[in-house]
Order: sequence, then C-alpha cells, then structure tokens
Amino acid sequence: MPYKSSKDEDMRTVTSRKSQFSERSITSSSGGGSGSGTDNTPPRQVFSLPTIGKREEANVIRARGLVALILLLALSGVATAAYLLVRQQERSDFENQFKAHATQVLTVAQSKANQFFDALDSFASSIGSHAAVEHARLNTSWPFYRIPEWSVQAQKLLELTGDQHPALGVAHIVQEDEREQWISYAAQQNPIWYQESIDHEGYTEFTAQELINNKTIPFVHFYDPENGFLPAPVSRPGEVLPLLQTYPIGLSMGNPFLITNLDMLLGSQQTEELYRITKVTQTPNIGFTTIPIDLETTIPGSQIIQPIFDGADTKADGRKMGALLIVRLPWMGYFENALATGEDGIIVVLESACPKLVEAAISPSTRENLTESDRNIITYQVDGPNAVMLGETDLHDPKYEALVVSEVFIDLHLDSSQLPEGSCVPSLTLHVYPSEELEASFQTNNPIIYTVVVIVIFVFTTLVFLLYDFSVGRRQRTVMDRIAKQDRIVSDVFPTAIRDRLYEKQAKNMMNNNGAEEDDGPLGLDDTFYGRSNAAGSAPLADLFPSVTVVFADLVGFTAWSSAREPHQVFILLETVYGAFDKLAYRHSVFKVETVGDCYVAAAGLPEPTEDHAVVACRFARECLKKMKDVTLKLEVSLGPDTSDLDLRTGIHSGQVTAGVLRGERSRFQLFGDTMNTAGRMESSGERSRIQVSQVTADLITEAGLARWLIPRSTKMFVKGKGKMQTYWLRKSNRSTSPKTADPKSKMGTLDEEAETEGSSERTEDDADEMQEINNRTDRLVEWNVEVLASLLEQIVGSRGGVVNQTQTLSKAENNIGSSGRTVLEEFTPVIPLKRFDAEELERRQRIAKVNIGEEAKYQLRHYVSTISGMYPDNAFHNFEHASHVTASVKKLLARIVNIDERNGLAASIPTDNMNLVDLAGHSYGITSDPLTQFTVVFSALIHDVDHPGVPNTQLVKEKSRWAQVYKKSVAEQKSVDIAWDMLMSDEYAALRACIYETEDELRRFRQLVVNTVLATDIVDKELQALRKARWETAFSNVDSTAGWLDDGRVESEDRKATIVIEHLIQASDVSHTMQHWQIYKKWNERFFMECYGAYIGGRAESDPSTNWYKGEIGFFDYYVIPLARKLQSCGVFGVSSHEYLNYAMANREEWVREGEALVEQYVSQFNEQHAHLVDQMGKVE
Repeated sequence: MPYKSSKDEDMRTVTSRKSQFSERSITSSSGGGSGSGTDNTPPRQVFSLPTIGKREEANVIRARGLVALILLLALSGVATAAYLLVRQQERSDFENQFKAHATQVLTVAQSKANQFFDALDSFASSIGSHAAVEHARLNTSWPFYRIPEWSVQAQKLLELTGDQHPALGVAHIVQEDEREQWISYAAQQNPIWYQESIDHEGYTEFTAQELINNKTIPFVHFYDPENGFLPAPVSRPGEVLPLLQTYPIGLSMGNPFLITNLDMLLGSQQTEELYRITKVTQTPNIGFTTIPIDLETTIPGSQIIQPIFDGADTKADGRKMGALLIVRLPWMGYFENALATGEDGIIVVLESACPKLVEAAISPSTRENLTESDRNIITYQVDGPNAVMLGETDLHDPKYEALVVSEVFIDLHLDSSQLPEGSCVPSLTLHVYPSEELEASFQTNNPIIYTVVVIVIFVFTTLVFLLYDFSVGRRQRTVMDRIAKQDRIVSDVFPTAIRDRLYEKQAKNMMNNNGAEEDDGPLGLDDTFYGRSNAAGSAPLADLFPSVTVVFADLVGFTAWSSAREPHQVFILLETVYGAFDKLAYRHSVFKVETVGDCYVAAAGLPEPTEDHAVVACRFARECLKKMKDVTLKLEVSLGPDTSDLDLRTGIHSGQVTAGVLRGERSRFQLFGDTMNTAGRMESSGERSRIQVSQVTADLITEAGLARWLIPRSTKMFVKGKGKMQTYWLRKSNRSTSPKTADPKSKMGTLDEEAETEGSSERTEDDADEMQEINNRTDRLVEWNVEVLASLLEQIVGSRGGVVNQTQTLSKAENNIGSSGRTVLEEFTPVIPLKRFDAEELERRQRIAKVNIGEEAKYQLRHYVSTISGMYPDNAFHNFEHASHVTASVKKLLARIVNIDERNGLAASIPTDNMNLVDLAGHSYGITSDPLTQFTVVFSALIHDVDHPGVPNTQLVKEKSRWAQVYKKSVAEQKSVDIAWDMLMSDEYAALRACIYETEDELRRFRQLVVNTVLATDIVDKELQALRKARWETAFSNVDSTAGWLDDGRVESEDRKATIVIEHLIQASDVSHTMQHWQIYKKWNERFFMECYGAYIGGRAESDPSTNWYKGEIGFFDYYVIPLARKLQSCGVFGVSSHEYLNYAMANREEWVREGEALVEQYVSQFNEQHAHLVDQMGKVE
C-alpha cells in the first residue's frame, strides 16, 4: 500500500483513546469477573480528601472574612458612636456653660444700668429739692441755680459706674430773654464752683487761676466748624442749654478743657434729639455718643439725659424742668467685672433701635429698613472681669446664631404715641453669643481617647480571636498540609485514576462503617496501604494492561561526569533534564513510572489505555533525545566542561504489564512483567544517542503506517533471557533517507554494515541540522571559564566596596614586574605573604547585594580567555579542554576548602558575628580570606599549559630550543607564564587589570601566586619535587592545633602552609582525572598516551611509551597520585573532597591493574589506525 506524505502521516491520530479507566478488558486480581460484560453501575464519584479540604478551607476563609467584616463594621460603629457621644457631651457642656455666662453678663449689665438710673434719678430729685429751697429763699428761679459741693456729689454718683472715664454735667434751660442775665450769673458762679472742684480734684492754685483766665468763655457759645471750630456766640432764637458745672472740671485728662457756657443743643445733634424727646416725655433718655480718652482717642459710650425739676416731687403735675443732668459713660463699663477670671470668650452685641444720626425726621417704615451700618451697634468680648470692644458693627460668629441669648438692656418705657413725629424710641438690646475660644475651652482629647480605648478593646478582642483562630488554623493547616503533601506524593506516585480509586475505596469503607472514624492514614487510606498490616480481605489495587509500550532512557556518561562535579551541580543537571522529560511526558500523555539512578522510565498506554501507545512512546523518546542535547548544551556554560558530552541511550519494548499499588513502606505505583525486563535490555544493549526498539514495537509502528521510522539491524542482538532478537533503530527525524556510503569508522559503532549505512545516513543529516543550532565546543568552554573568573572578580571588587578604580595607574610597577631580567623560576619564593582576615572588609562585602565589574572589564575578560584558548595547540592532552578540566577541579576544591563540621566544631574564641568565617580563614590558612588568591589559582589553572609543545621539558632541553636556552628547566611552565602575563599587561586589558588588583602590593601578590602556582604543575623535575616535599614537611610537622590563627608569631608559618597547599591544589587538579571516575581517567589517560606516542612516532621521544606505559601508570599512582591525595586529606583543608579524591585514586589504580595492559594495546592499535601515514613514515626512517 502506498504511503501518504510524511507530514500528513506523522500528524494524523491513529485512534482515539479510551477515556474511562473502568473499561479495561481485564480487571484487577481482586476484581471479580472478566470485565467483558456491560457495566451498568453508575459512574464513580471521586472522593478526594484534599479537594474537600480545599473546599472547606475556602468556606472557612469566607466565614473568617465575614466575621472580620462584622468586627470591622462593629468597630467602626462603636468607635464612631463613642466619638460622637463624647463630642456631643462636650458640646452640651459648652452650651450650658455659655448660657450660664450669658445670663450672668446680662444680669450684671442690667443691674448696673438699673442701679445707675435709680441713683441718677435720686440725685436729680435732691438737686430739684435743694433748688426749690434756694429759690424760695432768694426769690429766684431756674435757670439761676448753682449746685453746691458739686464735685463731691458728682464723684459719689459716678463711682457707682465703676468706670474710669465718666463725665457729668449740668445744662440749664435758658430762655432767649434770659441769656444776658445768665451770662452775668455764670460769671459770678463759675469761680465758686471752680474753686470747689479744684480743691476736691487736687489742682494747685496756680493751675486754677490759669484755667479761669485762659479757658473760660464768658458767653453762651458753640464751636463753629466753618471757622476752624473756634468758639462763637449762639445767635439763634429760642432756648439754649449752656453748661454751668461739669465733673471732672475738664473733660480732657491732663489738659482740662472747660466747656462752661457751651450750648449742648448746638454741640451735639444726638443731644438735641434726646432733649427733644425728654422735653416732651418729661422722662430720662439715653443714646449713643463718643467719649474722648485723650486729645486723639475716643471710645463709644452712652449719653444719658436726666431732667431736673423744680421741687422734690419729680412726678407732680405741672412740674417745671429747669435743667438737665447729662452723663456720658463708656458702654464697656456695663460689662466689666461680669465674669470671674478664666471665664472667657463671651461676645456681647449692643444694638439700639435708633439710627446713628438723626438729620431729619424718620418714619417708622424707613426705620425698619435701616441697614446694620446705619444702626448703633457695638460688639464687645468679655473675658473674665475685662471687656474689650471688637468693633462698631455686629462681629459675632454666624455659626453660633442658634445659641444667641437676647434681652432688652435698657427700656425707659416710653409711650411712642407721645413722641414727636419722626422720633425714635430709645430702646437698647443685648445679644450674647459664644466664641470659638469659649468652645475650644470645652474641646478636649476625650473623644479621641474614648475612641482609642474602644478601638484598643476591639483590637484586643480581635487579637484574642485571631490568636484562637490562628491556633485552630495552624492545627488545621498542619493537618491539611500533611494531607496535601501526601496527596501530592500520591498524585506523583500514582496515576490520577489509581489515586481516585484509592479515595473512592476509602469512601466506600467509611459508608460501610456508617461514617465511623478509624485510625487510617493521613489521607484516609487503610493500614495496608502504609504497610502496617496486610489484613485479610483487603485486596491490593492492581490491573493487567495487555498493550503498553515502555521506554527506558539512560544518561550515558553521567556517572563519570558526576564524579568531577559538586553535589549541587549534579542535582541541577538531573532536575533540569528530568524536568524537561516530565514536560514532554505530560504533553504526550505518557506516564512517568520512575527514575532509577540516571535512568528515566516511562510508559505509554497506561493508566489510560490507548491503541497508538507505541507511536506515542516513540515520539516521546525522539523528543527526549533532542531535548537532552539542547539542555546539556545550555548547561555546559554553567556546569563546566564535558556536560555537552552527556547523551541518552534509549530502549523501547511493547507488551503487557501488571501495574498496581505495591503496598508497604514507600508505596508506589509500579509496573512488572517481561515487558519491563525486555525494555531494559533494549536500553542496555543500545548505543548512545540512539533509540533501539524491539520487534514487537516495530510491528506496531509498521501497523500504524510509519515503517519508514525504522532502520532494521541486520545482525540480531543477543538479549539475556531471550536469546537473539531482531531489533531496530528509530530514526531521529521524520524525513525519508536514502542509502549513502557508510563510514566504517563511524563513532556510533554499529554492529552490522547495513545498519551502519542507514544509521550513518541519518546521523549525517541529523548532525548537520543540530550543528546549525549549537555553538562551537571551544566557545562554550570559553564562556564557562569567563563566568567562573567573572564571579571571582566580583568578589574582589566587592572586597573593595564594589567600586573599580579605573584612574589608578600602576604602569611603572607593571613594567618592572616580569621584566627585571630574572626568569620565572628565579621569581619563585617558598612563602607568599597572603592577605589577613579583615572583618570590616567582610561586612562591606556582605552589605553589597550585587557587584558589577562593568561591561568593559567583562568584554576584556572574554577576549582574554578567548585569545588564551586560541594559543593552546591542538594537542591530544595539553589543550584548552584539559586546561578547562583543571580549572573545574580547582573550582571544586576551592568550593570545598573546609569541612562544615570542622568549622562548627571550633572553639568560640572570637566574640563576633563573623567568628565562623574567621575560623574558616584560619583552617584554610588564609586562602579564603582573599578573593584575589582564589582568582589567581583559577587563573593559573587556565593558563598553565598555554602554547604547550606536546613534549616533556627534558625533550625541549635536549632539542636546545630557543625557549629551553632561556629557561633551562620547567621550560613549558615558564613559557606559559611569560606569554599569558605579557598579554595581560597589554593596554587592551587595562580595565580587566583594574578589577584584579588595585595596589602595588596586590600586583606583587598576584604575580607571585601565578608564578608559584604554574611552576607547581611541573611534577617531573625531581629537584623541584624534593624541594616541595621538604617544604611540606616543614609546614605540617609538629603543628600546634591549639595555637590561635591570628597569633602574630604564626603568620609566617600560616603563609608557608597556604603557599604549599595552593601548590598541591593545582597539582591535584592537573592530574585530577586520576582521582575521578574510571571513565574520566581512561579518557584523559588515552589522550596523554596518544600525545606521548605521537611524539615518539614523530621522532621527538627516544623511547616507545607503550613498552612501559602500563607499569609507569602503576608507579605514577603509587608514588605520586595516591601520596598526593593523602596529603590533601592530611592537611584538613579540602573537607570531603580529599576523601573522594583518595578513594577514586585507589579504585582507578586497581582498575588499571586489571585492564591496563589491554588498554595500552588498544591505544596503540587505535593510534596506528588513525595515523597510519605517520607509522609508515616512521618505519621507513628506521
């Protein structure tokens, strides 16, 4: 049957999968029945305790949120109510206190007014009575009367006001025909009452005479505003009101101003209006006026007119009004001493019903429409016993309008019908208001305090509730976390369908027990699941899957690779690779069975049966193979050399398996049967980077129309327990291939020519595709070295505060070092002074979160490492890859430079937070104290074989090469130092050097460490080896373990130890392949042999290395490698790595003893095959 297009063929779905796990044709061994009949049972209800727990947890969270909301609302309501109630109470206290103060102010003011009016009326009566007697005695009448002892009586009257600026005068009513007689009478009486007043008021005689001479105007006058307010005689007809007596004698303090004979009718329009009303009503009257305080200052006050009648009876009919008492009092006097001290902030507004000025008659309707500015209104503030005028307008705060207390201040009870037309009833009203000052005195922090107390009580209650809820929740979370964790374990270990069946089974058990609780496991699973018992009648969950495809995928080279890595690096690789496989398994609906070591086991067709399980498994295996290459290529930059060499070897077989939950400790879902064994054999008998499938799987692939995926192996494979089996390679891609000429030397090493041809064709095309996506291996090694060195440079810069000093120049010192005429070997020193531990520097490094060495320095570092890699010859052993391998070992040893248990067991002799780090510095002899030291050792590992000729130093000396004539010994090592150093000192690496060292001392230490470290890799020179051995004995014999590392007397000894430890560290790393896994040792041992044997074949070695290679390696182990590993262990610096290196060294020696001779023969055979032309040429020469 013709094939469809490959694209259509690959994309089609062979058959739909069955969706119900209960439809399997063969049920579990506990099951009852073949399962072939119709299942009429209702669908199962999955019983998942974690799901129920999550749902109930959600309900608890909602309930908790509701309670929190209720508490929040209650808190808000109660706190708000408390605040408002306390604030309202303060407001109530404020209003009550204000009303009390207002009542008191009104009472005091009215009392003063009433008292004064009564006293004034009595005074007028007494004057009238005395005047009547005098008039009868002298046969005179008004206006011709002088009040005797005027000053004394006036003072007594005005003392009732308590004011400091009162004024009182007597204006006599003089008719027109009495004016001349009045002038004469006044001239006679003035000196008399003057003298009485002067004597009473305390003026001197001279002052009185001056007043009489200079101030008295002898005629009835007024002050003419049109003539500069000079006194002018009253010429108008009618009566006049001239003043005769005043108190005080002058109305201006300090400069008495006599107003005798001043006509009050022309002196004040307000007085004229008041007199007009009084004349008609025969009653006292009051109005507004201004009172002079001094020559420039006046204050508003009241003007009272009290009529004086002839006779004592002021109420008698037909009485004659002969004079007027005119009183001027400041309004504030009525409000002073109304409150006690501290009772402040009362606003009093005095309002008159009459306008300010009366130019003409005003109708009542017009008077009602007067504005505030037209009315007599004055505002005072009463603060305790004091009263202060605020202004001649209503200045109270409008927000207190509702609290006003108003009462009539002075009501003369005048009948408006008796008044002249246009006159105003002189009624005064007091309006009392509070002020913000008064309210503020009642505003305290009590509302906030009570509110805070309420909040604190609620918060405390809430905290108690939360504490209780937390305790309950923590217990619940502990239970749920345990359930969730074990549910995840169950989900990871068991397929979903199996997990649901486990839960369903437990649900049925609970229903059968009427909900009674039993002592089951944390997931509600019975004891047999956890291996506590095997109760009779408790059948295991197990099923037979008749058609399943199993995949075994093994990591090739992993064991050897992991021996050269730190534990965390091993797990990074496994987690990354297996994580990628898990994602692929999820995408393809493949069930991951388990991982056994570095082998990944998966199966298609279970627990959900599917007819295309073989196709699914093959697709999954191919993608895993590709993903493996992608992941290792990416990880090589971070995990180091050889990571990309890791590969996958995969085997696939199809058949029936028995699967189920194997109960007991660590119960899990497992697969059993011959299919598992055969799939494992397919993997173990396969090849790296290839997928081997069995005949059964191949038949299923062919039935699916995908036979072109398969490449048959012409030679049958022998499978243990099966005999010979026909197997197939699975193509890596879906493209059709055509046969091409096979490469008999293919690295894949197929077992037959036909398969090799097919495999070679596929690999050629696949490899071509892959090489377009990956970088050169050397480039990846360069990038890895750059990352390692950059991280150490960041530590160096961090120790300086995170700043790179680009301006510091050490060009003179740099030129002197390495160019003094001495060879590198002559610069060698047995003791290098290292940097001491600096706690401040350590704290500074810890404070810096991230150090950046700068893009320029990073670029120069990458350029330098790349250039170094190009300077390594294409030797089999001494090449850049080996230098990177040495660097990886150095990095590993530095990372494990001290054992954690040893560090924690040190005595706490340094009472600082950095005690452990100080102890670490001591046990590592200061190597960990200085990042520059660590960087230098790694840097030296990178450059130690630069431009290596591929032959030993002895051969170079024999050949009398140019370099041998310069250096004499350790030729290759000294040459490497000079080449790498000269290149580093060039101008193009200035920024890189600025990161490495900052001072001349750091430069010298860097140079000395490079020299000693690289020269230490010359392990052939017997003289240097003997010197190192002696230095080791000197450094590590008779060590006083109780002495302090920071003891100044031990500094040189510690520096000597550090120097020799660094040299042994690089030596161990240089031959680290001998102390790592056997496969790594065998790889580099073969390469070293090829290099040495190639030098012999090329005529650059006198003896054939193959003749003594086997015994030489045994001696190398016995006399160098194993003793070196023991030294690493005895110095106590490298922790568990020293044990690991020693164990591998001894194991490799034993393995070499067993297989070494055969391997040497294999090496020779491989070299002869690969370099036949060189061998032939060598034979001709011989």
